[in-house]
Amino acid sequence: MPVVRDLRVLLRLENFRRLLCVRLLSQGADGVYQVALAAYVVFSPEKQTSAAAIASAMAVLLLPYSLVGPFAGVLLDRWRRRQVFVYGNLLRAVLAVATAALMLGHAPDWLFYVSALCVTAVNRFVLAGLSAALPRVVDTERLVLANSLSPTAGTLAATVGGALAFSVRIVASDSDAAVVLLGAFLYLCASLASMRLAPDLLGPDRHPARPRLGTALATTARELLAAMGHLAAPRRREAAWALGAMTLMRFCYGALLVLLLMLCRYALADTPEEGLRLLGPALALSGAGFFAAAVVTPWAAGLLGPIRWIMVCSGAAMVLEPALGLPFATAPLMVAAFVLGLITQGAKIATDTIVQSSVEDGFRGRVFSVYDVLFNIAFVGAAGVAALMLPPDGRSTVLVTLVAVLYGVITVGLARFARR
Repeated sequence: MPVVRDLRVLLRLENFRRLLCVRLLSQGADGVYQVALAAYVVFSPEKQTSAAAIASAMAVLLLPYSLVGPFAGVLLDRWRRRQVFVYGNLLRAVLAVATAALMLGHAPDWLFYVSALCVTAVNRFVLAGLSAALPRVVDTERLVLANSLSPTAGTLAATVGGALAFSVRIVASDSDAAVVLLGAFLYLCASLASMRLAPDLLGPDRHPARPRLGTALATTARELLAAMGHLAAPRRREAAWALGAMTLMRFCYGALLVLLLMLCRYALADTPEEGLRLLGPALALSGAGFFAAAVVTPWAAGLLGPIRWIMVCSGAAMVLEPALGLPFATAPLMVAAFVLGLITQGAKIATDTIVQSSVEDGFRGRVFSVYDVLFNIAFVGAAGVAALMLPPDGRSTVLVTLVAVLYGVITVGLARFARR
């Protein structure tokens, strides 16, 4: 098969393998670190976890992607990307050790969140740099394949890292600090792996004329506004509708994730350790739904069209989400985790396709930056809304019903747009 042949060629490229190794170690460490944070905030026996605490943790993990992300490229075009990987991962290793020390010392929560926020902020630069560096190690003909392989492999690495974190936590007598130290070790390994790449290999190329940093940042802000204006044009209504629908679906997914965390912590388990063991399979099933979406969506979107496939996903969620969620029982919630993973990722793949095909090439990067901001702010906003609505044990019929209504609004809106 041509794809298998091209994949073998990619893996023969020494610098591609080295860059992929950096990605796998870095994103594997991310998976470990994120599970450690979730376990510490939600499932620590000494903490009376609230939905507000979960919302704060989600803000720490995701707001850097929203606020720093659009401007990361400005700085990455000024710094050598290989050095970003070396020093960025080294800095994260040091900060992760500091986070572990704060856990052991029972430091104030705000200090813990500051440390975690710094780790995730640096992550934005590392991930953006990995994508920007890829054309320097792969020829143009195989760049699309490399763009498909690398992020997928990184997601798998993060999933494996999360599973490893669960295992270490069980072996280390539920020590969240031990899990964070494992993440620090992997960040250090990623930094050392980056040193195998030549300093100037990954760029950027040095140009004699370059605007001052303040000018470049201001220009970036103006270009993001220009991208939003580009989406408002009549010819790109499909992309605008798809982005709006995906933003609302991400909001729904975020609210339901907070609900799941609270149910695992209190309603469905007698102890925090039992709740954490329940959360692991739920997240694994949600991840399986993500990968199932990658298999199903190309066929379904090709048959129905991307916008109608998003409509089918939201319509299915409108029906299945209350049916599986309102019993507040373990087995239906596990099924719901898989279904919502499939539906959310299926809609996202279709949205990506619509944006890539509808938006002019000169605006595509900026539109995806806007997309990234909307995607993460919706998730954090959903956590905040859930924090206001959820009772202490997480059983909220009102929240489940509200999410079903939002899915229904998305379905009706897209149906009307598709008819036009």
